[in-house]
Amino acid sequence: MTPHTTPGGADGYVPSERRIARERYRRARARRATAIAATSTLVTGAALFLLITNSPGWARTKETFFSAHYARVALPQVLEGLWLNLRLLAVCGVAVLVLGLLLAVARTLRGPVFFPVRALAIAYTDFFRGLPLIICLLMVVFGVPALRLQGVTTDPVLLGGGALVLTYSAYVAEVFRAGIESVHPSQLAAARSLGLSGGQALRFVVLPQAVRRVVPPLLNDLVSLQKDTGLVSIAGAVDAVYAAQIIASKDFNYTPYVVAGLVFVALTIPMTRLTDWVTARMDRRRAQGGIV
Repeated sequence: MTPHTTPGGADGYVPSERRIARERYRRARARRATAIAATSTLVTGAALFLLITNSPGWARTKETFFSAHYARVALPQVLEGLWLNLRLLAVCGVAVLVLGLLLAVARTLRGPVFFPVRALAIAYTDFFRGLPLIICLLMVVFGVPALRLQGVTTDPVLLGGGALVLTYSAYVAEVFRAGIESVHPSQLAAARSLGLSGGQALRFVVLPQAVRRVVPPLLNDLVSLQKDTGLVSIAGAVDAVYAAQIIASKDFNYTPYVVAGLVFVALTIPMTRLTDWVTARMDRRRAQGGIV
C-alpha cells in the first residue's frame, strides 16, 4: 500500500493486492449471507403459510378473522375511533413526562427536611408500578364516579386518560431517576463551585444530561402508552378498539379486531424504528465522545 505517481503526474493511492482480495472476500461473504437469510426467510414463510392454510379449521378461521367484506366495513369506523387514541396519546404523553420528571426530582432530593416528599414519591412509584393497568383503569373509571364528588368529571375518556397517566408516570419516573443518578457527582460539584445553587445546578447541569441519556427508554414507554390507550374502551369510550367491538358484536365476526390491531401495529412500527435510530445515533455520538 504505497503511493505512486500516476501517468498524469498526480500522486494517488493504489491499494495492495491483499487489500483488494480482502475487500472482494468481504463483499462475497456479505452477498452470501444476504442470500442465505433471504432463502431461509422464504422457506420459513412458505412452511408457515402451508401449515396454516392446510389446517382443518382454516376455512372457518379465514371467514371469521380475515373477511375482506368486514374489513372494508370496519376500517372507516376504526380510523374514526383511532382519532381518540391519538388525542389520548398526545395529552397523556405530555402529562406523563411532566409528572414523571417531578416524581424523579422528588426522589433525588437530599436532606431530612425532604423525607416526607421522598417517601410519598417512593410510595406512589411502588404502588402504581405494582398495580396492573387494567385494575387501575377499573378503579378510576368506575370508582371516581361512585364517590359523587361535586365538580369531578365522570367522562370516561378523561378518567381513562387519568388512569394511564397515574400508571405510566410511575414507570417514567424511574427512567428519569436512573438518568439523574447516572450523572457523575463531580458535575454537580463543579456547578456548585461556580456559584450555582442546588436548584440551578439540577436545572442547568444535571437534568439536560439526564434527559439526553434516557431518550431511548422514554420513547419505548411512549410506544407502550400508544398501545395501551386502547384500554380506555373498557369504560365505554368509542376508540378504535371499541369501534371494532361494536361491529364484531353485530355479526360475531372478529375481522374488525384484526383491522384495529393492524392499525395499531402500523402506528407502532415507525415509532419503534425511530427509537432504534435515536439509540444508534446516541451510541455513535457517545463512542465518539460527543455526549457527556
